[in-house]
Amino acid sequence: QVQLVESGGGSVQAGGSLRLSCAASIRDYSRYCMGWFRQAPGKEREGVATIDRDGRATYADSVKGRFTISRDNAQNTLSLQMDSLKPEDTAMYYCAAAYIRPGAQCPARRDAYAFWGQGTQVTVSS
Repeated sequence: QVQLVESGGGSVQAGGSLRLSCAASIRDYSRYCMGWFRQAPGKEREGVATIDRDGRATYADSVKGRFTISRDNAQNTLSLQMDSLKPEDTAMYYCAAAYIRPGAQCPARRDAYAFWGQGTQVTVSS
């Protein structure tokens, strides 16, 4: 049974940092694209960052240069280092997994991700 569990959310002032973690109970974790998504109240869920089987990362324009995604295939974990946080980063953050073939890029569509965590709340005050 696949399980994704996020942690590390909290409240921080603008300009601060947080580090989110996702513990994944997935067989053959290294074969999955892993991603972070977020959803603010009244808004659609949006992609934040993804990392593929080869460690290649992609970022939403709104977080480039401030957020860093990483994965540890030995520990089956995913992380998101968030620096220079802004009030508009306030949202529920979700970890998600999508199986991809070797050499494939991470999918951009939310519905391509079969597995999701329950989310962790990030609140940034001005």
